[in-house]
Amino acid sequence: MSTCVFIQIRCRPGSTYRVAEEIALREIHSELYSTSGDYDLLMKLYIPKGEDVGVYINDRLLDIDGIERSLTTMTFKVF
Repeated sequence: MSTCVFIQIRCRPGSTYRVAEEIALREIHSELYSTSGDYDLLMKLYIPKGEDVGVYINDRLLDIDGIERSLTTMTFKVF
């Protein structure tokens, strides 16, 4: 079973749409939203079984130019 995580992404000013487009092109997300508040984007992502969560996110997301900060929320049980 894959692991569902939510990642909030803060982008450098003026880069949010470019970051969102790059995420969409990589096709790694389940859902991607523009948000208000401390973060600019909210992404739902399923980590494949057997993959290290930190390595997967670091290698496939956090190398996108324009990402300033991220906050990952792990999920544990579906209700």
